[in-house]
Amino acid sequence: MTIAEDDSAPMGLARRDLLKTAAFTAAAAALLGAEQAARAASRRPHILYILADDLGFADLGYRGSDIATPNIDRLAAGGLKLEQFYTQPMCTPTRAALMTGRYPMRYGLQTGVIPSGATYGLDPAELTLPAALKTAGYRTSLVGKWHLGHADRKYWPRQRGFDSFYGALIGEIDHFKHSSHGVVDWFRDNELVVESGYDTELFGNEAVRQLSSHDAATPLFLYLAFTAPHTPLLAPKAWLDRYAHIKDENRRAYAAMVSAMDHEIGRVLKALDARGLTKDTLVVFHSDNGGTRDRMFVGEAEVGGDLPASNAPLRAGKGTVYEGGTRVDAIVSWPGRIAPGTRTGPFHVVDMMPTLAGLAGASLAGGKPSDGVDIWPAIAGGPNPRRGLVLNIEPTTGSVREGDWKLVWAPALPARVELFNLANDPGETRDLSVANPAKVAELQAVVVKLAEEMVPPHFLMASLQAVLANPPAFPDGLGAKGQH
Repeated sequence: MTIAEDDSAPMGLARRDLLKTAAFTAAAAALLGAEQAARAASRRPHILYILADDLGFADLGYRGSDIATPNIDRLAAGGLKLEQFYTQPMCTPTRAALMTGRYPMRYGLQTGVIPSGATYGLDPAELTLPAALKTAGYRTSLVGKWHLGHADRKYWPRQRGFDSFYGALIGEIDHFKHSSHGVVDWFRDNELVVESGYDTELFGNEAVRQLSSHDAATPLFLYLAFTAPHTPLLAPKAWLDRYAHIKDENRRAYAAMVSAMDHEIGRVLKALDARGLTKDTLVVFHSDNGGTRDRMFVGEAEVGGDLPASNAPLRAGKGTVYEGGTRVDAIVSWPGRIAPGTRTGPFHVVDMMPTLAGLAGASLAGGKPSDGVDIWPAIAGGPNPRRGLVLNIEPTTGSVREGDWKLVWAPALPARVELFNLANDPGETRDLSVANPAKVAELQAVVVKLAEEMVPPHFLMASLQAVLANPPAFPDGLGAKGQH
C-alpha cells in the first residue's frame, strides 16, 4: 500500500503533507546514516601489534614466572587473555600467516625459516595486512624484525605495504652489532644504516618517537616486532645485573632479554597514554612461536649449555607442532571495547588479518582465499566461529586440530601417529590413537587433502639446489680446479 492509499494518516495531516514529511524523514534518516557511518569510521582503532620472538609460554610474570614482566602483566590484567591462541611452529611461517591470513603451506613457507643465505621470500602475489589496511586510510609502520625475504627488494617491507620500516630484514642478528655473519642488517626504509645500541631499546625508542609525532586523526597500524628473546642470548649489563641471582648463564641472559623487552613495551604504552590514544587503540601481544627446547631449532648462532625457555605445562617447543611449539601467550586489549578476562580458543594467527581488516573497514579485494576467520565476535564476548585449525602441513609432518582432538602425524619413516584430546590433556601426555582409530582416519584424511593443495616448501627446494650446485667435496685439496 502506498501513502496515497493509506487512510490511516494522522488526523489533521493531509496526504501531500504526509508525503513531504515522509520525504523529510527519509532524508533525515539518510543524513543520520551518513553521520553514523562517519562516526563508525572515526572509531576505527589505531592498532599496535606487538610480537615477541621465541618467548616461552611460561616465561611471563602473570604465568607465575620468576622473570619480571610488569608491563605485559598489566596489559593482561586489563585485557583479554586468549588461552588457546596458535601460531606456526617457527617465526617465518608465523609472520607470513599474520601478514596474509593464509596458512604458509599455501605459498611454500611452511618449513623452517628463511636462512640468511636464501634468496626466496613471501610471494609478492599475496595480499598483505598493511596493504589491506592502507585501503582504509591507515598509516602503516614496521618497527623490528621482518624475516619474510631480504635477497630482493621486492620482498622488503616498504614494497609489501608498509609506509615505513626500521629494523632488521633477516631472522637472527647480533643484538648489539645488528649483524648476521658479520654483515650489517639494519635499515631505515630501504636504506642501510649503521647505529649503535641494543636493538630492543632502539625498537622501543623508534616506536615511542612515531607515536609521539603521529597525527591522531589518521589511523595507525604499528607492527612492533621485537627480536627478543631470540638467540644470541645477549642483554645490557644493567639488565643482566638484575638477574645476578640466577646461576645458569643462559637463563640469566634470557630473563634479562625478556625484562628489557617488557620495559620497552611499557614505554610504548605510556607514549600511547600520553597522547590520549589508549582508549582508541587496539593492542595485540603474542609470541611468534613457543620457546626453544630443541637445539635443532636454536638458530644460526651457536648456543652452549641448557636452553633457557620454559613452555610448561605444554609439550616440547619451537619447531614442533606440539602445544609448546604452537600455543603461545596472547593478549588483546582495547579499553571500553574489550572486557578484561580470559577466553579459551581455539584461535589462530591467520585469524588476525580478517579480524583487523573488519575492524578497520579495510578491503581484502584482490586477495586469495583466506584461511582465517573474523574472531571479533568471540573477542567481544560472543561465540567462537572457529572450530578446527591447521598446526602445519609439510612433507614430513601433518598436524590438525578439530574441536578438542589433535592429530600429530609424521608419515616419513619411522612413521609416527599420535592423537590427543586437549580438553583433558593439554600437555599431550596420553596418546589416544590406538583407542580411537576412526578419529585418526578422519583427521588423516584432512591432512592428506591439505597436502594435495600445498606448495612445495621453498626451504627444502633451496637447500637441495644449494647442495647440488656445489663442486665435489674432496679431502686435502684433491680434485682442485685444473688437476687431472
